[in-house]
Amino acid sequence: MSEKPSSSAPRPHRPVQMDPAGFESYEGGADPVRISEAAHLAARALVRHGRASEDPEVTRRLVKLADKQGLEAIAEMWAESPARSLPGALWRLYAIRASAQRDPQRIAEFFKSGQAKAQVANVVAGVAEPPGAVEMREMADAILSGAFDGEFDVALERSAAFCRVVALGQANFADDAETSKPDYATELTRRSHRLIKTAEDLEASAEAWRRGHLD
Repeated sequence: MSEKPSSSAPRPHRPVQMDPAGFESYEGGADPVRISEAAHLAARALVRHGRASEDPEVTRRLVKLADKQGLEAIAEMWAESPARSLPGALWRLYAIRASAQRDPQRIAEFFKSGQAKAQVANVVAGVAEPPGAVEMREMADAILSGAFDGEFDVALERSAAFCRVVALGQANFADDAETSKPDYATELTRRSHRLIKTAEDLEASAEAWRRGHLD
C-alpha cells in the first residue's frame, strides 16, 4: 500500500509495538486529502474482494495482510481515517489483531480479569474457555476472518465486545495497582478509557454497515 523505496534492496518491516489501545494514536501519512481518498478506495476494494471470494486461502491472506505488508503500511493508508468509517473500522480490526498477536498472554490476563464484569460482551466476543494466549490469537484471527467470510457487522461487534472485556480487565488491574504503582495505574486507566471509546466506534460502525451507510 505504501510506495516502494527507491533502493533496489528490500526494506524489512519493523515490528510495531502496540497495546490493545495504542493504535488510536498511530500517525498516518502527511496529505490528509489524498490519504482519505486512497483509504476509502482501498477499504472498499479489500472488503469487496474478500466477500466476493469463497476461497478460504483468500481470506487467510487478507487476515495476514499486516503480517506480510507490515502494519506501518496499513497505518499509512487507514490510521487517520475517521473512526466511524469503513477504512477506520478496518484499521481497528487489523490493529487489534496485531496487538493480540504481539502480546497474547498479557491480553489474556486482562481478558480473564474483565470476564466476570462483562458477561454479555464476553459471550459476544466468543473467546474459547479458558482464555489463554493461544485463544487470544485464534480469536483475533477469527474476528478478522469474519469481516471477509461472514457478516461484517458481526465482526465489528465481536471486536467491540472483546475491547470492552479487555478494558474492564485493565481497569481492574489499575485498581489493584493504585497504591503500589500509581503511575502504572494511571496509564492503565487511560488505556481502558480509550479502548472503551474504540468499542463504541466499532459498534457505531456496525450499525452504519447494517444501514448501508458505512463508507
